[in-house]
Amino acid sequence: MSQNLQGQVAVVVGASSGMGQATALALVAAGAKVMVAARRAENLQHLVAQHPDAIKSCPTNVTSRDQVNQLIETTLQAWEKIDLLIYATGTNLPQRSLTHLTAGSWDDLLATNLTGAFHCTQAVLPAMRQQGNGLIIYLSSGAVQRPDVSGVAYQASKHGLTGLAHGTRVEERDHGIRTSVIFPGLCETEILQKRPTPTPREVLDKALQPEDIAEAVLFIAQLPHRAVVPELQLLPSRL
Repeated sequence: MSQNLQGQVAVVVGASSGMGQATALALVAAGAKVMVAARRAENLQHLVAQHPDAIKSCPTNVTSRDQVNQLIETTLQAWEKIDLLIYATGTNLPQRSLTHLTAGSWDDLLATNLTGAFHCTQAVLPAMRQQGNGLIIYLSSGAVQRPDVSGVAYQASKHGLTGLAHGTRVEERDHGIRTSVIFPGLCETEILQKRPTPTPREVLDKALQPEDIAEAVLFIAQLPHRAVVPELQLLPSRL
């Protein structure tokens, strides 16, 4: 029997658009209170305006340890606990090939896609340990299982999320903390605008939608605490 999310508190990092935004709205519909975080404050305020009783916002740059700590503190001040953390933040570069990738662009991409996830994980663990339970879900990429031309920095960062998730789960399972990684295939989100070549409309018509990933998050989040889904691959059925 799945657990009800009524009364649960979630933090969704990367909620200004795409998978993160869809996940935040799905969690609210399932009864959770949600703190939404991202750099674009105006997008977060749009979510708050839709559900002022269930959503609060905390503009956050995940590359800043101080801002991530403030996000967790703000959530605890508002609702006194954190049951669920969703790391949905991710970016890529138009100039992504090894021919064009620089040390600086590598560092910037990993700072957002991987180091930010580390900051969020380490910041939320004390509260989850004190509660004796918690779930962290990382949104990765189908490129982990099937290498493509998304770029070595992007792929390295998404592979790194797997190590962060599994290592955290093994270290923290005695505290009741679980982790999951979702590997979405092609999904129609803003990140596709950073591709060197636009994705054809006929391909996008077969892609996943952000709401599909949100449904996968809900499935994992609603499982009993005795169960964990370490990895979940979600691909378009026609690509």
